[in-house]
Amino acid sequence: MLTASNWPVYSLKLERRSEVAVRTLEFQFEKPPGMTFKAGQFMDLTLIDPPETDAEGNTRGFSINSAPDDPELIFTTRLRDTAFKRVLQTMPLGTQIRVEGPFGNLTLHNDTGRPAILLAGGIGITPFRSIARRAAHQKLSHRIFLFYSNRRPEDAPFLDELRGLARENPNFSFVPTMTQMGSSQSHWQGESGYIDHEMIVRHVNSGTSTETNPAQPIYYIAGPSRMVAALHTMLNKSGVDDDDIRTEDFTGY
Repeated sequence: MLTASNWPVYSLKLERRSEVAVRTLEFQFEKPPGMTFKAGQFMDLTLIDPPETDAEGNTRGFSINSAPDDPELIFTTRLRDTAFKRVLQTMPLGTQIRVEGPFGNLTLHNDTGRPAILLAGGIGITPFRSIARRAAHQKLSHRIFLFYSNRRPEDAPFLDELRGLARENPNFSFVPTMTQMGSSQSHWQGESGYIDHEMIVRHVNSGTSTETNPAQPIYYIAGPSRMVAALHTMLNKSGVDDDDIRTEDFTGY
C-alpha cells in the first residue's frame, strides 16, 4: 500500500482495543470531525515515538474497517511478532498516533446494474466489511456477493455480523468457507474448501431465472498475495477480463 503526498494528516487517540478472532485485534479511534472516505479505502498509521522499532519502520497501511457513516474509525489487524504490532497491541488507551489518507480505489463501482463479487481471504475482509456496512446503511441497490475464506471459524472475524447484514440487506449475500476444519474445535455447517469458480457460480446463480441474462459482474479480491494471485488467475481462466477485476494484496500483515 503506497502513500501519496499532500494528503490529510490526523493525530488520533486510541479509544478501544478488542480481540475479534484468534490473534486478530480491532482498534477504534476517535473520528476527526468532517473526515470523509470511501468504503474500501485504507489509511497509513504511524506510531509516534514508540518504545521500540525495527527495520520495518513505524508506519503501516490498514484498510478502514468501519463504514463512512459510522461514528468511529476502526482498523483490524492480524498480530505478528514485529515491533509495530507489539507496540500497537500494548500501547495504553488514549495514546496518540499519526494517520494519513485515505488512499486506494478498492471501492464499489457506480453501475448498479452490474453485480459486485467480493472475494476475501483472512484479514482481507476488512475493506469488504466497510463496503457491506455502507451498502446496508444506505440501502444501495447493488447486488453484492461476499465470499470469505478462512482456515477455521476461530480465525474469522465478523462472521456473525456479516450474516446479520445479509439478513438485513436483501441485495447482499454472504458465503463464508473454511479450509482447515480438521484443526477446529468449532461446529461448522457452511461451505468448506477454497473459493473456486464452481462455488462462485453455484451461489451467484442460485435463485436466478434461466431466462435472465445478468450483467457481467465486477470482481474484487483482497487478502494474502498468493491467494489474490491464485484467484485472479482462476477468474482469468474462467473468462473474466482484467478490466473487471480489482485487487488489493495484504502483504506482511
